[in-house]
Amino acid sequence: MATWNRSAATDFLLLGLSEDPNVQIVLFVLFFIIYLITIIGNAILITVCTCDARLHTPMYFFLVNLSFVDICYSSVTVPNMLVQLLLVGRKIDFSACATQMYTYILMACTECVLLAVMAYDRYVAITFPLRYTVIMSRSVCITLGVCCWMCGSLMGLLDTFFTIRLPLCGASVINHYFCEATAFLKIVCVDTFIAEMVIFSVGIVVLLIPSLIILFTYIQIVSTIMGIRSAEGRCKAFSTCASHLIVVTMFYTTAIFLYMKPVSRDSGNQEKVFSLFYTVTPPMLNPLIYSLRNKDVKVALQKLLHRHIFH
Repeated sequence: MATWNRSAATDFLLLGLSEDPNVQIVLFVLFFIIYLITIIGNAILITVCTCDARLHTPMYFFLVNLSFVDICYSSVTVPNMLVQLLLVGRKIDFSACATQMYTYILMACTECVLLAVMAYDRYVAITFPLRYTVIMSRSVCITLGVCCWMCGSLMGLLDTFFTIRLPLCGASVINHYFCEATAFLKIVCVDTFIAEMVIFSVGIVVLLIPSLIILFTYIQIVSTIMGIRSAEGRCKAFSTCASHLIVVTMFYTTAIFLYMKPVSRDSGNQEKVFSLFYTVTPPMLNPLIYSLRNKDVKVALQKLLHRHIFH
């Protein structure tokens, strides 16, 4: 049985996104701005939804959870990447690597399941409007939220355990900007079939199954909306789902492309670029998409700003 090769690898060298010092400076400025927008945007959205009593509904309960996940999700990789862009040696020790891998998978899987739950919430709201508050009661929402976090925790433990324990081959150089599971498997010196199957199985649980749930719910949602006689009513119903659909499409497309295929040892640079589309971009865009397309959030934000500026 393979065991942790701690004596051979106490530190890992992360190759990062670029070795060019000039490019590194540009990337540092770019990702620092993106990280600031991510933290500030999601923090504002959490504050607005928490402070305004009219937004204490299931939809905004899940949106607050999504914003919190996005803050944690982005903070797992971006701050460390920013530090590494300023340093010549991008080393990370074994414990930090294992912790980063687990936390990243935890947040990614939680977000995947949470997006499916949000789709179900929109399905209930549009298909069963009169029974919405009964079906999506406070206890049901809390239970669904806890299930999202529990699923993320379990998937993170499985992926990390079956990946980080494998012995390494020679130099511990990871061709990525953080300790990502599939990138880690490329420096393992034993058969990685079991670990790859675990990653693939986790992908089925948190990517394919939620994708099918989202697809089913939106088929039902569109069918229900097309039955609304009023054009204004149809537009309003579509508007409540458009933001979520944009986020889902952006997040799931790149994640499925990267994790629902065999691990390739020759596509590290390509995978690093694609991973930016679901590790850095969605957490920044989520609060912008939801706030700019949501009238209730914009009104609540204006009231909150007015209250603190003029009183």
